[in-house]
Amino acid sequence: MRLGKTGQGVVNGRVADGVTRGVEGALASVSEALFEPVIRLGVTGLSRAGKTVFITSLVANLMDRARMPQLQAAAQGRILSAYLQPQPDDTVPRFDYEAHLGAVTGPAPHWPDSTRAVSELRLSLRVRPGGFLGALTGVRTVHLDIIDYPGEWLLDLALMEKSYADWADETLARIARRPEAAGFLRDAAAADPAGKLEEPVAQALAASFTAYLAAARAAGYSDCTPGRFLLPGELAGSPVLTFAPLPRPEAARRGALWREMERRYDAYRREVVRPFFRSHFARIDRQVVLVDALGAIHAGPQAVEDMRRAMAEILGAFRPGRNPWLAELLRGRRVERILFAATKADHLHHSQHGRLTAIMEAMLREARDRADFAGAKTAAMSIASLRATVEETVSRDGQSLDCVRGALLASGKPAAMYPGELPQDPAALLVPARQGAARWLDADFAVMGFAPAKLSLKPGEGPPHIRLDRAAEFLIGDRLT
Repeated sequence: MRLGKTGQGVVNGRVADGVTRGVEGALASVSEALFEPVIRLGVTGLSRAGKTVFITSLVANLMDRARMPQLQAAAQGRILSAYLQPQPDDTVPRFDYEAHLGAVTGPAPHWPDSTRAVSELRLSLRVRPGGFLGALTGVRTVHLDIIDYPGEWLLDLALMEKSYADWADETLARIARRPEAAGFLRDAAAADPAGKLEEPVAQALAASFTAYLAAARAAGYSDCTPGRFLLPGELAGSPVLTFAPLPRPEAARRGALWREMERRYDAYRREVVRPFFRSHFARIDRQVVLVDALGAIHAGPQAVEDMRRAMAEILGAFRPGRNPWLAELLRGRRVERILFAATKADHLHHSQHGRLTAIMEAMLREARDRADFAGAKTAAMSIASLRATVEETVSRDGQSLDCVRGALLASGKPAAMYPGELPQDPAALLVPARQGAARWLDADFAVMGFAPAKLSLKPGEGPPHIRLDRAAEFLIGDRLT
């Protein structure tokens, strides 16, 4: 087909417009990389560790920085301003920062509802670089994109390396002695994996396994995967969430219950796990994993060992060299820093914070060895995203006890708590946990739930916290120089 001069002009104009847009897009990307860098911070947590409060307090304290002396750029006065902007991903729900901040700082403070899906927030920081670079470049804008997602979804990455048979064997062996699993284990033992699939049986098994996962999470266990079983969203009732671990039969023909469970497990990995990591995980630069270590210690040795195992699984997720499909997905990108933070440090007197940090560091060290991890820079620390207690010393039976006091979550009444003495040597906890002990032999560790305290913030102050500034320095401080 021949075009006249007008048609040729239109085509040439479209081509020119396309080239121009391409050049402008490339220049915008270069400009952003050089002058408005973006830090994508992934935030996730294991078993009620406080992701929503962490993000809310972090953003509030980056906007009003009087309580951030350990964040060097803030201490040196190089962060000139911080403000929220529309997030770059139009298809991801926005993290509801304003509502969550109102929940913890309002006249009747309460803990905000936890997020149950991926959400995102962009905080932009106007920063004056330090040293010679600052004199050359002047003030620049650094964008912090915070991606909030459930910890169970991160643990799902380990499923990509496991067949259904391996996952089922490992899961059944791991939960065999847990009281929370008794009902599901009876249901699984009564099923005939080699028998013909009957959909009501598959649905009942999946429901029973989901009930176990919910009970395990409530009991302080971390390995509550597959993650979408607890947070199904639009997938609720679909075949991709209708499977469960079953004992491996000697033989199972096509159409057997075991074969269908295997097919649905593979579909879950293909249709749920892989797209999540392609859309969100592959673009994360920094990662913080929040851990309720005190809750696990209170729950007992098995919960502590389960947490250590979960930490190893997470480190394995950040090891693309051993995951061919992940290496292909990341295409050379990698997470640069990973922080494991034990939350709720305000449930302990400051005299025990060092011990809690030492326990976290020991768990991270063992998890790193177990995962054969080499890659991102890692760290462990103890923090409180929002301090809900004050410290006091009380006398009991002639002894002085270092306690914390706050308003009880259940009743609102003030109460002092002495949670027990954490050991100086983390091995006192980790060894019996690794050996499968049923309970601690020489100690009991208590945990109370505290409500957020009423706050009276001065101008320029964010909410009170413990070491949130140190966490921020590790996670993003090098990018604010």
